[in-house]
Amino acid sequence: MPCKACGSVNQRKFTGEMGIHFPGLKNINKPVLRVFPELVVCLDCGTAEFTVSEAELRQLAEGGAAAG
Repeated sequence: MPCKACGSVNQRKFTGEMGIHFPGLKNINKPVLRVFPELVVCLDCGTAEFTVSEAELRQLAEGGAAAG
């Protein structure tokens, strides 16, 4: 599938690690949600895409109550 930003097919998959913080001061004490997505990076323009797993997506939707 071509890059959505530049149309290039020069893309590669990588494994990533990311910490997602919940926004706002009211969430300052909530733990960071760590996700480990597969990244698809365009090697021409640098655009990257990833998908969050169902379990991680559920934690995000619940406001991180199960994170930690």
